[in-house]
Amino acid sequence: MRQHPGDRQMRLAGVGGSQNGLDPRGEHGTGSERRGGITHYGPVWRFRPPLATGGRDMAGGEGPRVASLSPAMPRDSAPPPPAHPGRHMALLGAVFAAIGAVQPFLPAYLAERGLSAAQVSLVLALGAGIRILAGPLGGRLADALGNPRLLMVLFSLAGALAAAGFVPAAGLAGFLLAQLALNAAMAPLTPLADAVCLAAARRGGLEYGRLRAAGSVTYMAMAVLAGWMAGHFGLGLLPGLMAAALLAVTAAALALPRPPPPATRPGFQGGVGAVLRLPGFARLLLLSGLIQSSHATYYGFSTIHWSAAGHAPSVIGLLWAEAVVGEVALFVMGHRLARRLGPAGMAMLAASAGLLRWSLMAATTWLPALLLIQLLHALSFGAQHLAAMQLILRLVPPPLAGTAQALHSALGVGLLMGLMTLVSGPAYAAWGGGVFLVMAGLCALALPLALRLRQD
Repeated sequence: MRQHPGDRQMRLAGVGGSQNGLDPRGEHGTGSERRGGITHYGPVWRFRPPLATGGRDMAGGEGPRVASLSPAMPRDSAPPPPAHPGRHMALLGAVFAAIGAVQPFLPAYLAERGLSAAQVSLVLALGAGIRILAGPLGGRLADALGNPRLLMVLFSLAGALAAAGFVPAAGLAGFLLAQLALNAAMAPLTPLADAVCLAAARRGGLEYGRLRAAGSVTYMAMAVLAGWMAGHFGLGLLPGLMAAALLAVTAAALALPRPPPPATRPGFQGGVGAVLRLPGFARLLLLSGLIQSSHATYYGFSTIHWSAAGHAPSVIGLLWAEAVVGEVALFVMGHRLARRLGPAGMAMLAASAGLLRWSLMAATTWLPALLLIQLLHALSFGAQHLAAMQLILRLVPPPLAGTAQALHSALGVGLLMGLMTLVSGPAYAAWGGGVFLVMAGLCALALPLALRLRQD
C-alpha cells in the first residue's frame, strides 16, 4: 500500500502516523486521533526538518522539533488560504472594543437616565440572562449555515441598532428592551470571533494568543477613551460610542477572507447535544466555570474594596490596567509556555495562580502587595483561556466549532460567573474582603479537574 507522506513526518516526530489511529488527511488539515477513549480533532502540525548534525536539534534532542501552535496542511493537500493576521486582529480588537465601551459605563449611564440602583441591577441581570440563551443559539446557527462571518455582520449591525435604541428609551421597560436587544446581538460575537480565529490557526500560519492580545489592548483603550469622553462630554455619548464600536465589528467581519466551505455541515438541530456529548467537553465547561467565575468578586467589588481601603481612583485604575497588561503579555509571549505545559498544565497553572491571588486579596489591601497580586491576572484568567482554546481545538470537530465556543462562553463561563456575581454582593456585605476566600475555594476545586486532563 502506498505510504502517505504525512505518515513518515509524524513518525519522525514520535507522534505516530496512521499506524496509531491518526489520519493525517482529515478535513481542513486536521487529524482525528483516539486517545483514552476521546477523539482529538487537533491540527496536523508542521515539523521542522532534521538539522544537518545527525538529526539533532539545538537542545540536543533527536529529530525535528514540533511547532505545536503552527498547524499546517499535509504536504500533498491543497494549500490553505493565505493567512491574514491583521484582519483577524482587527476583528477581535473591534469585538473587545465594543465590550470596553459597554461594560464599564453602562450602569452609570442607566443611573444617570433615572433608573434606581435596584432597577439597574435588574436590567443588567436580565441582560446577562439573555446572553446565556442567545450565545449558543448564534453559534449553532453559524455552524448550521457554515458562515460565521455572515452571522457576525448581521449580529453586529443588530447590536448597533440596539445601542442607538438607548437614546429614545425611557423608564424601566424602555431600557430593559434596549438592553435585552443589545445583549442578544452581542452575545454570539465573542465566541464566533474566537471560532473564526481558531479556524485560521487550524489551517495554519496564525498564532491565536497573539491575535487575542489585540482584544485585550482594544478593551483597555476603549475603556480609557470612554472614560475620558464621559468626563469631558457626559455619559450621553455612550450609546453613540457603543454603536460605533459595533459598526467597526461589521467592517472587520466584512474584511475577513471568505472561509473555505466545510466538508460537512451539521443541521441546526442536535448540534448542541452533539457538542455536550463530546468526551471531555463537559469537564472543560466545569473547569472554565470554576476558574473564570472565581473572578466575579474581583470584577464586581474590588474597586469598592480598594476605595474603602483609601486608595485613590487613579491608583485603582492603574491596578486594573496592570492586570490587563499582564494578560496581553501572556497572550503575546506565552505560546512557548502553552506548548510546553499543554492544556492540563495551563489549567493547573491558572487554578494555582487563582488560589494564591484570591487568598492574598482576602488578606491585604497594602498597595505594594496589590501591585504584585495584579500580575497574577495573566495566569488566573489568561492561562485558563488559552487552555480552553487548546482543548476546543483538540476535542471539537470543525463543523461544530461555533457551537462549542458559544457553549463554552455561555454555560462554561457565563452561567457560573452570573451565579457567583449574585453571591458576591451579599457575601461582600457580610464578610468584606473575606469573600475572596470563597473565590480561592473555587480554584481549589478546579485543581483536581485540571489534573484529570493530564491523565486523559
